[in-house]
Parts: sequence; C-alpha cells; structure tokens
Amino acid sequence: MSLIRAAVLPAVGSPLEITGIELPEPGPGQVRVRLAAAGVCHSDLSLSNGTMRVPVPAVLGHEGAGTVVSVGEGVTHVAPGDGVVLNWAPSCGDCHPCSLGEVWLCAKALTGSANVHARTEDGTELHPGLNVAAFAEETVVAANCVLPAPDGVPLTDAALLGCAVLTGWGAVHHSARVRAGETVAVFGVGGVGLATLQAARIAGASTIVAVDVSPEKEALARAAGATEYVVASETTAKDIRKLTGGQGVDVAVECVGRAVTIRTAWDSTRRGGRTTVVGIGGKDQQVTFHALELFHWGRTLAGCVYGNSNPAADLPVLAEHIRAGRFDLGALVTERITLEGIPAAFDNMLAGKGGRALVVFP
Repeated sequence: MSLIRAAVLPAVGSPLEITGIELPEPGPGQVRVRLAAAGVCHSDLSLSNGTMRVPVPAVLGHEGAGTVVSVGEGVTHVAPGDGVVLNWAPSCGDCHPCSLGEVWLCAKALTGSANVHARTEDGTELHPGLNVAAFAEETVVAANCVLPAPDGVPLTDAALLGCAVLTGWGAVHHSARVRAGETVAVFGVGGVGLATLQAARIAGASTIVAVDVSPEKEALARAAGATEYVVASETTAKDIRKLTGGQGVDVAVECVGRAVTIRTAWDSTRRGGRTTVVGIGGKDQQVTFHALELFHWGRTLAGCVYGNSNPAADLPVLAEHIRAGRFDLGALVTERITLEGIPAAFDNMLAGKGGRALVVFP
C-alpha cells in the first residue's frame, strides 16, 4: 500500500477533493500504471453532477496514458516499463453484444466501477469512477483496461486516445460512416468535437461545418478541418442549409448532449441524411418528432457509444494517421494543468470555453 495524490469525488454534486489516497499493489490480473497525462472529459463532469451514475466516493478520470509500474499474477501482454493507454470500457467477450462484435455495448464494461479501488487516509473506501481512476498520480486497473501505447506517440498526447479521439474517430468512421465527398456538420467544438472534425477531414468530407455557441472557437475549429463556422442560434439549421446549396448536410454529429442541439442537428441534414449523437445528456433532455416528418424526411438518428469503436483495432489505425501527420493530437489541447486545475476545467466546460484540458503529471 502506498500513498499517492488523486482527485476524489466524495459525493454526487460535491466539489472534487485533491487528496492523498492509499493505493494497493496489483493483485492477480491487475496492472499498476504511473500516469503521464489524463484528459478532462465532459463525462467526468457528468459523473460529478449525477447525469451519469457510478458508486461514490470515487476517483474520477477515464482518459489517460502512462507507464506500467508493476503487474499482478497472470498478466502477460504488458510488462513494467511499457507505455499504455487506459481503456475505460473493456469488453468481456462473452455477453450478447460482444458475441455480435459490438464490443462498445458490452454489458459488463462498467462492472469494475463498483470495485473498491483505494482508500482515503482515514480508511474510506473509494471506487474507480469509470474503471480506471485516471485523475491520480498512479492507478491500479484490470489487465483488460490497458492497451499498448502506439509507438512514436508521446504518452502525454496518447492520453487523448483513451476517449476523445476514439469517440470522434468512431462517430465519423463507424457510426455515421462518412464517405469521401459528403458534407458534415459537427455540433460542439470541445475535445470530442475537435477530434470529430479531424476525422471528417481524413474521411474526405467536402464541406465541414463546425457549430458552437462560442465565436472564439472558430480558429480552433478551422485548424481541425472545418471549412465553415456557424455560431449557434435559432437559425442554425437554416444557416447550414444555405452553406450546402439549400439541401442540408449528409451527416451531422452532435457532441453536446442537449435536446435542442440534437433536434437542430437532425434538422440540419438533407432528406435521407444521418445524425449521430455522441453527447451524453440527462433524462430531462427530451427530443420530440412528429410521425409525418419522420416519414417525409427519411432521416436516421443514431446513438453512438465510445464512437462504436473497438480500441484494440482502432488504435493502430489512428497511430498511423498520427505518425503521418494527418491527425494532430496536440490540436485538441487548449490548456495543460495539474490535478488542482480540474475544478476550473469543469467550470470552463460549463461556460463553453476551450477544447481539451490535459492534466500532465511530473
């Protein structure tokens, strides 16, 4: 048992506490990882405010990469000194979705969140927020929660592969299946939205419209691949149709998780268009359609979990794009912070500021 610093959520709706926790050594089938970096994702905010429910108190953080410190009995695919990317949603390989090859829908993916991960100095049991507890100097995870980090990619950058990049990439290439020459609109220019814009550019989209409430994000969006930028308003769908010859885009990807944004994304697509919803909204976010418009427009609306990705298969593909300079991980990051900076990063998310905040460990 050793003492390390971590960001702890004591209860839903409570402020994060940066404190020392007692982390055990890895047991059979477990891996201990020293974190190089961890991204601050909107899902962490959703866990803290109760939009997503996990056992608490918990160590948050699910997007990270680092170096293996030690391994437990039976672990053979990684060894001490190896660089790894954390996988917060490992597939069991046995449930019905896994048997269909839909590993992103694994029924047992989040069962590890109920485990006792560590303890505070006064003995309070802590859970790993989304299996991997990446908001900490070190973590102990199940062996299937680590994947070898791609060669030639700095570990601080590789942290982003654990959620934002796989989600944005998968939304474009697996869920929406954007084809070369198609038009795309991306709603929300945060970390996932920036990854989605880059993925759409790599897919060969002709017109790529970025939509956000903040005018200040235009430069970020255009650097990621947006050819057009729209500041969100009541006329957003109409504005997008004007940019696409009056038709609407072939594909809209919603990265916000709000009912009004989902509805606007759907309205922004052409007849027969496709809308993929990546954003995680609360139960109060009700989206409504009437039967006649569903028939008339012939559009499709699909949810998207973790980019409908298979991390083991997708990471090598992404690594090639990164090494070739086609995908720029650094372009997603707008600030590098310490653990103490996470609450302010949450505030920036709520205010719609910036892209990805990255916790960098010394």
